[in-house]
Amino acid sequence: MIRQYLKIKSLHPDKFLFFRLGDFYEMFFEDAVEGSKILEITLTSRNTDKTGKAIPMCGIPFHSINGYLDKLLNRG
Repeated sequence: MIRQYLKIKSLHPDKFLFFRLGDFYEMFFEDAVEGSKILEITLTSRNTDKTGKAIPMCGIPFHSINGYLDKLLNRG
């Protein structure tokens, strides 16, 4: 899943990537760090990368996406 995320992210490095996992849209790595600040949501972590470092993540329920997207778009 992380490989797929990173592949897509490499095509759009200057955009936030929301990755649908079940009932949530998740962001990982730097997107999660920056997105959690802007959206005022909790930053957590998932598993670890190849070096053993925790992978930052944050997520929002899929049914609430519009309000969060509006907030991001308003912030530019």
